[in-house]
Amino acid sequence: MNSQVLIEFAINTFSMGSLYALIALGLVFVFGICQLVNFAYGEFFAVSAYALYFLGTFTSLAWPLVYLLGILTGILAAILCEVIAFRPFRERSLDALLVTSFALSVILQRTYQIAISPRARAVPIPDFMNQTVVVLGVSTPFRNLIIIATTIVLLVSLTLLMKKTTLGIAMRGASESFTTARLMGVPADLVILVAFIISGLLAGAVAILMSARTGSVDPLFGSGPLLIGFITVVIGGMYSLPGSVVGGFVYAVIANVLSLTLPTNLLSFRDAIMFVIVIVFLVLRPEGLVRGSYTEERVG
Repeated sequence: MNSQVLIEFAINTFSMGSLYALIALGLVFVFGICQLVNFAYGEFFAVSAYALYFLGTFTSLAWPLVYLLGILTGILAAILCEVIAFRPFRERSLDALLVTSFALSVILQRTYQIAISPRARAVPIPDFMNQTVVVLGVSTPFRNLIIIATTIVLLVSLTLLMKKTTLGIAMRGASESFTTARLMGVPADLVILVAFIISGLLAGAVAILMSARTGSVDPLFGSGPLLIGFITVVIGGMYSLPGSVVGGFVYAVIANVLSLTLPTNLLSFRDAIMFVIVIVFLVLRPEGLVRGSYTEERVG
């Protein structure tokens, strides 16, 4: 490979890894507090993307406001799901929560199909997202740089939240031992609600960045990214926020390397190969690449 190809590979990989890291973070935040694998998380992406579609198509709002409302839609969806669907089952078994999250995912997908359309809808994209810029002599879509910058800002913000604020300390304590945290006066409902709010915020950001890449939304908009999120979490570590970020970038590197090295007639098997890699990780290192306790690893 020449230098320009390597630079292009690095930009694309870092952009893709940043997106996957955000997806994985939303999953791990909720899992760390509730021990809940949220199968409905992908539908948060979809509802935010549909908000972008409606606002961008049927209103003349400025794009910053459209994107803000899209993120708020993801947060609202997360809050409603926690309060209405998950909170009544929290005192029951984890199996009940798991089944609830799966059922909620199916219900929301069918709702999108019936209430909106089973077909994809074009999401309007501002012109600056489609512009190309030159970085170190390589042309790349400006949205790639936006994805990278957005991820950096969100990671720094979440790190400061978890390290420097009382709420973050409470969340770290709850992730280590929820029962002990409650006995020490940590408000359980508030901590769980904040975890869902953060996951909804991340889902809204992911919806913006994904729709900028795909230009459309459909009822299964979040299914593919959710599957990738589970894979990256397995690779990086289900009990670690830094691990989920690492897993996102590792997945992006492996996926892009396979895309470049596999023969054309084997490219359709790339996802199958990725699943084989995940199985290997589960067998050899079930705790993921980043090992550690809830407290230390979640602080980052």
